[in-house]
Order: sequence, then C-alpha cells, then structure tokens
Amino acid sequence: MPVGEKAGLELGKPMRDVFGDALLSVCDSNPRVVVLDGDLGNSTKAELVRQKYPERFFNIGIAESNLVGVGAGLAACDLIPWITSFSSFLLCNAYDQIRLAVALSNINAKILGSHGGITLGKDGPTQMGIEDLALMGGLPTMVILVPSDSSSMHAAVRAATDHVGPVFLRSSRVPMPKIYPQENPPFEIGKANTVRQGDDLTIIACGLMVGMALDAAADLSKEGIQARVLDLHTIRPLDKQAISAAAHETGAIVSAEEHLLQGGMGSNIARVVSESHPVPMRFVGLEDVYVESADPDDLLKKYNLTAADIYKAAKKVYQAKSA
Repeated sequence: MPVGEKAGLELGKPMRDVFGDALLSVCDSNPRVVVLDGDLGNSTKAELVRQKYPERFFNIGIAESNLVGVGAGLAACDLIPWITSFSSFLLCNAYDQIRLAVALSNINAKILGSHGGITLGKDGPTQMGIEDLALMGGLPTMVILVPSDSSSMHAAVRAATDHVGPVFLRSSRVPMPKIYPQENPPFEIGKANTVRQGDDLTIIACGLMVGMALDAAADLSKEGIQARVLDLHTIRPLDKQAISAAAHETGAIVSAEEHLLQGGMGSNIARVVSESHPVPMRFVGLEDVYVESADPDDLLKKYNLTAADIYKAAKKVYQAKSA
C-alpha cells in the first residue's frame, strides 16, 4: 500500500523533481542565486537551472571538496550558491570544507543533500545518505531542513534561500504523499507543524516518515487512540517548545526517521524531553547497520521503517504511559 493511503493522502511527484522545480523558481525570483553541480544534475534535477540560466550554473565535476570550496567563494562574493550533490558524496568527501569554509565561517551557502535515506533502493549503500543528519548536526551554525512533501519542499527551498547563513536541505528520490494540500503551507525555520491533532501520544517525524506517521495514526484511531503527529521539518534549530508541549500534553512520544538512530532526529528529541518533561519514548529508525541494494519498499519493510512499525512503537509507549 502506498505511503499515505490509509490517511487518505494523494501521492505527489518524486521529491528530486520537486527540488528541481523549486530551485528554478528561486532562480527566477532572485538573480543572486547560482547553482553548483557535482556532475549529478540529471539526478538532483539541478539541471533545470542549466537549461534556463546556463550562465548561473557551474558543473564542478566529481570533485566534492572543490564543489564546496567554490560555492563558499561565490557566497563570499555576495551571491547565494546552491551546492548540489548526493548527500553521501558531499558528507563523506567534503566534510572538511563544509565544516571550515561554510559552517565555521558562517557563510551564506545552501547545500542540497539529495538521495537521503534508503529509498533510492537499487543504487546501493554507497549512495545512501543514512548518516547525513548526524554529521550536519555536529556543525554549529548549520540549519538542517527535511521537507515532507512537494509543497513543503518548495517552501523549504524558499526559506533556505532567504535565510542568511548555512543551510543543509535533505532531499529524496521517491514520491511522497501530499501532507499539505495548499501550495504555500506554513513553513517557518525552527517551527514544527502539527499535521494531526491528538491527546493520547505524539508521533514526531520528518521527511517520508511523516506520511508513515499519519498512516499509523489512522490505524491507532480505529482503536480509540488519538495520536498527535508533528512534522519536524527543521532538525536544527529544534522546536523545543513544540516537543516539550507534546510530552507534557500527550505523555508519550514516538520518533520516526529514515536515518540512523545514532545521532539522528530521535536523539535530539530525547534530549529535549529528558530535560523538560520525561515521558515514555520509542524510536523508529535504522539500527546500527548498512543497507543492501534492493527495492525501496522491500528495504523499508526489512529495516522496520513502515507505518506498521510506527504503530507498534506507538502501542508500546501508550501502554507504558498507562501502566
């Protein structure tokens, strides 16, 4: 069953296609935006900018360290560079440059990490960005965004472009369900969105897992359990107020992410909860493992990243809360 179907959601376009459209849109509206490509424009869809604005598109080649360095230099010249490549390539090959030339310098560069998570499937583990949020989370000054659908991707690209300072935007290859029916959904950096109301427990998710969380909430509601669902589209700065309120008002929390549990979104949520209002928690994400090449749906099932897994975790925290 497609993600979001139980919650009555329509499936949107592949997120990489949406990113390409959103990137072209900000280029249309802001002449200072330039795009740098690591020879993957056809996969990230940054090539849409090359087709319309070839003078503002720079293919640096398969040289991620140079890609980031050139981008930081253009930012220092008062341009707004979007540095685009696969998340795994950027974080593994150019972390030193991201740390020093972008984060430490607090330079106004935007970084797209495409193909985050495991749903690129048959491309295999070398191209799966499963540790990107943890690595970027170790860099002070870096804003981290993980949009959950087409509309929020457009909003995230606009917000990242307008923000003065470093931004990392995580994207995916696959289509995601339409969480927000409107073209301009509420999107404020550092402010989580409540996409479903509930008082019995809270599911906090990002990216693809927001749709999964809504499916799980639909199943829970059949048993009289009303789950609040938060779209935590900003991993940094974290919306501590929304997380603390969820813990206080619902008494139990499940986090869900398409990322390693070590150092991921759930770890950050747990810190806030432990310091503000400790409640039972469960974590849905990748265990300490590298994932093989396979069909995306099969991988999600094998590695327990489905709505059914969120449902099971929710039942456990609800029972722990009631004990």
